[in-house]
Amino acid sequence: MTILLLGIILFLGIHSVDIVAPAWRQRQVERMGEGTWKGIYSVFALLGLILLIWGYGVARNEGVLLYEPPMGLRHVALLLMLLSFIALAVYALPAGKLKAKLKHPMLVAIKLWTFAHLLANGDLASVLLFGTFLIWAVFDRISVKRRHVRTPAPGPVKWDIIAVIVAVVFYLLFLWRVHYWLIGVYPLPQLAG
Repeated sequence: MTILLLGIILFLGIHSVDIVAPAWRQRQVERMGEGTWKGIYSVFALLGLILLIWGYGVARNEGVLLYEPPMGLRHVALLLMLLSFIALAVYALPAGKLKAKLKHPMLVAIKLWTFAHLLANGDLASVLLFGTFLIWAVFDRISVKRRHVRTPAPGPVKWDIIAVIVAVVFYLLFLWRVHYWLIGVYPLPQLAG
């Protein structure tokens, strides 16, 4: 559990600088230069991500169960994950109508991803990982609103259509094998055969 906690602290800590100390961050960028700041940021984020993934794998095997989700919630989680993939694709592609509507599609994707996994997983490691990410995403959204970060102007609807198609393809790949390759768990146990 210690490795997981350290990974969460490093990863979300570096991603929280804009939330808790935007003026300090700006001074560091001006002092070091943007390239150096991004390099340091990337090293901390990557190290945190590695520790987080490794720690989650170790902690999940400890098997501390806090609650057993009903099967129906796992079906809800699958739907929420599809919506999360769509929000992520909307974030990654040029603006269509959805990017302007969602305002901050990456944060929407993170909130959907975390909530879906909290519905489907009741072990301590999952609650710790996804719960902290959900709390972080909520605070980041509040921070973005207070900092008056501009939302993108609406673009052509073709980008929304492309985002949905890309999201569905990646979602199906994750259901089929990618989730298992990355995490070691099939989201649909019947595919394990």
